[in-house]
Amino acid sequence: MSDGVEQETPVRAIVAGHGTFASGIISAVDQITGRGGQFVAFSNTGLGLDDIQGTLAAALDASHARVIFTDLPAGSCTMAVRRMIRDRPGVLLVTGINLSLLLDFAMQDDADPAHAVQAALDRGRASMVVHGA
Repeated sequence: MSDGVEQETPVRAIVAGHGTFASGIISAVDQITGRGGQFVAFSNTGLGLDDIQGTLAAALDASHARVIFTDLPAGSCTMAVRRMIRDRPGVLLVTGINLSLLLDFAMQDDADPAHAVQAALDRGRASMVVHGA
């Protein structure tokens, strides 16, 4: 039975990257699935490594997310997250993400984070194909 109060979608992950990468890919997930509310977008624009780390740590604490997705394996967001999660067991970092990966993660409602991440990673890798000569 509904009490008439709309429940907020719990945040499952933070998406971090350069420029508008995070908000753009989350927007695409929302347009396709309506499930963009599972994610918090973070842009590193204008921030140094320590600022990125501090801001992402605050976002992680506020959202209770257990997964952080980043755009580049050796980018500043990834470096900051790698430093940050040393003291945060159970937080997973996934780098070099694509839309297929994020869509798959968004559609896994009941999966634990580690399982959801692995399944999404498999889907994301499989979605990259070269056509033509």
